[in-house]
Amino acid sequence: MNTNILIQTVQDYINTNLNIDLHRLLLKKSPFSEVSMQEIVQQIKGKQVAQKKFPFLLQEGIIFPPQLNLEQSSSEKTAVYKSGLLKGKKFIDLTSGFGIDAYYLSQNFEEITLIEQNPDLIEIVEHNWGVLGKKATFINQKLEEFLDQNQEYYDVVYLDPARRDDQKNKVFLLEDLSPDILEIQEKLLSISKQVLIKLSPLIDLAYLVSILPGVFRIDIIALKNDVKEVVVFLSKEKAAEIICNGVNLESGENTFTFPFGAEENAHAEYSEPERFIYIPNNSILKAGVFNLIAERFDIKKFHPNTHFYTSNERKADFPGRILEMKVIDSKQIEKKGQFNIISKNYPLKPEEIKKKYQLKDGGNEYLIFTQSKKGKIILKSI
Repeated sequence: MNTNILIQTVQDYINTNLNIDLHRLLLKKSPFSEVSMQEIVQQIKGKQVAQKKFPFLLQEGIIFPPQLNLEQSSSEKTAVYKSGLLKGKKFIDLTSGFGIDAYYLSQNFEEITLIEQNPDLIEIVEHNWGVLGKKATFINQKLEEFLDQNQEYYDVVYLDPARRDDQKNKVFLLEDLSPDILEIQEKLLSISKQVLIKLSPLIDLAYLVSILPGVFRIDIIALKNDVKEVVVFLSKEKAAEIICNGVNLESGENTFTFPFGAEENAHAEYSEPERFIYIPNNSILKAGVFNLIAERFDIKKFHPNTHFYTSNERKADFPGRILEMKVIDSKQIEKKGQFNIISKNYPLKPEEIKKKYQLKDGGNEYLIFTQSKKGKIILKSI
């Protein structure tokens, strides 16, 4: 870690160039003998990412790591959500990375330990936490080595395994992660009564439950309808049932809570479109509870493969979009009109629909191209 990056003239140069073309900037010679242009660009990228992902770090004295570490970090919003789920005396993050999750998840704990095998990264995190006035024990060590030597017991163990292989390709199966969760799960549960593991949004929930015997809770966390992560909770005690939560942060929507396996016994009724159309948020779609959502909210499905729902009365607490719409004929579509176009279980993709009907994206009106049990339908917002 080069602390010369914090010299005021260097910081002024960084802040002046926050919106410049970084490729062009890299071709220039650094105006500072103590700091390279690569280090300057790294800080600019860090501040750019922080503006959207973790704005609490946009203050004097903060140092940012390389871009890959920034990409692998949780967003501030998802970390804040998880922090509200935990409390206790001793918290440990076994794969702290840039420390965003650890910073928030440890808010309700007295003793905090961070493990990170990258010496440069843990040094940056320790520096930043000092700037933020937050105390912890920082250990530069491989997770496996720490677990072999550790004699402590923790209220909560958290880890976010690396999801890239040696060729930097993305992976998501537990046995392909680093560390291999299947190899260390028993050891993790021997040092804590509760283990939280952050996983890829691509992970299959049934696979998770089948391969991790200690699962008692699964949270599917979306931010503004973009599924960011799946968090699995483990315990040594076998749960009577596994509770799942579909969460859509910054949407104003309620969390959809259900027992794992409930979809198997749920049944949906089918109907042609009625007055209101319901589009579940992506945390619900990821969970695959297509019949359960219909049963729970007393709404009807269009088609077995169309995950749109309908009713004549508005179900205000539905976790997703609710649109008032009517069925139209293709001849009623206004040429060169402006619409938000949705196509599901329909032969044409949105781009093809726009081209065919000479439509523009955007505006306040919606067109839905889909299928009911009777065949293809087009819906227009009222």
